[in-house]
Amino acid sequence: MSVRALHRTLDQELSALLRGVSLECLVCGEFVLHGHASIVCPECGTAVGDDTAAANAGLQLRLQAG
Repeated sequence: MSVRALHRTLDQELSALLRGVSLECLVCGEFVLHGHASIVCPECGTAVGDDTAAANAGLQLRLQAG
């Protein structure tokens, strides 16, 4: 598998997570919680689009040390 194919796969997974089609954390595989402006994994602390600035800037992934 090439790097480009892997990038497309991750992009597709992130898009599915943001659309609500996928409920699985991309980091640990547990179920995620969908909030008003964020998607958070309660198990590992991964958060996607958790503030207005990040949502307006585009897709951003933030990892929290737990």
